[in-house]
Amino acid sequence: MARADSFRTRSTAFARIRSRPGDLQMLTTEEMADPVFVSAWQRLVACAAEPNPFFEPWFLRPAMDQWATADQVVATAWYDNGQLAALLPVNRSLHYYGHVVPHAKSWLHPNAFCGVPLIAAGHEDAFWRAMLSYLDRQAGRALFWHLPLLPADGPVNAALSRVLAATPRTYYTAAEESRAVLTGPMCADDYLETSMSAKKRKELRRQHNRLTEEGALIFERLDDASSLAAWTAEFLALEAAGWKGAAGSALASAPDTYTLFVQALAGAAAEGRLERLALRLNGRAIAMLVNFVTPPGVYSFKTAFDENYARFSPGMLLQLENLSLLDRSDVQWADSCAAEGHPMIERLWRDKRRMVSRNIAIGGLLRRTAFRLLMAYETRSRKLA
Repeated sequence: MARADSFRTRSTAFARIRSRPGDLQMLTTEEMADPVFVSAWQRLVACAAEPNPFFEPWFLRPAMDQWATADQVVATAWYDNGQLAALLPVNRSLHYYGHVVPHAKSWLHPNAFCGVPLIAAGHEDAFWRAMLSYLDRQAGRALFWHLPLLPADGPVNAALSRVLAATPRTYYTAAEESRAVLTGPMCADDYLETSMSAKKRKELRRQHNRLTEEGALIFERLDDASSLAAWTAEFLALEAAGWKGAAGSALASAPDTYTLFVQALAGAAAEGRLERLALRLNGRAIAMLVNFVTPPGVYSFKTAFDENYARFSPGMLLQLENLSLLDRSDVQWADSCAAEGHPMIERLWRDKRRMVSRNIAIGGLLRRTAFRLLMAYETRSRKLA
């Protein structure tokens, strides 16, 4: 293998080489496909301090197949005593929120909604120390390290805060958002009663009844791979028929997002991570929902509905069925993956999950001095005098 401080590795003999304690290895997409590494990756998923489906093999590998070359992404694999103990995709970029500012960052694409690394529970502090030490030595042109969409109240971000507090390193929160999350000790029926007014519940019952007058209305929940290809095609067509298709932002609008969705759903189903919901009228889906089940959490990945039936609120009616996640013994919370202030889901899911994006100084004195200037600019008061 290449040295721990190298961005290049040899693809040959990867699976046969046992890493030294504390090693960081930068892996290409080809090396990530090695069956021995994939097995180690799956073991890491099973013992991760926090779940993140977007960094599991069945999602990250097809995502990197689509964009890793153009974005120059590598997977940072960290080993402890020869065992894979953490994984995080990273890249170097010149572009930072519309400005030319070279930096290193944890890699996410527009259809990945969480940036928390997969870290074996109990190894969080050691991983962060190893990554910071590596980036200090190998900063290259990067001014700082950007970590987007970390769950603010999770153990991984808490470990990062501990590590940062133990050093004189400068850091700050570059962005923060709170998105709807489903959680709590109540059953689905009790949650609905407390989260939504009696007037609104009555209105939804009326819409449901009016919808049944249109034909045979059934609810479908699938957690296996049965008819998956047809179901996936139906979802893509339903989404593309609405405003996203008109705006060119539907998954089917581009070959790369189309391929990612198809491959990710197939991979999730194979790993027992997929739950599919649909509301069908006369056999045709008028609302559909994809959940990634990663206990103790669930990520509500994508949803679509037929806008011709908008007056019946089919998306909301489907979300009422999705409340049954609260009745699962293996689920403690569900992340909506929705933008803050989403007009539909926040009417039902009343709790919030705070996500933070952090910037951290790396490298030597001059680089850190320049970083302080960036921090001063980004954290300045924007109040009018």
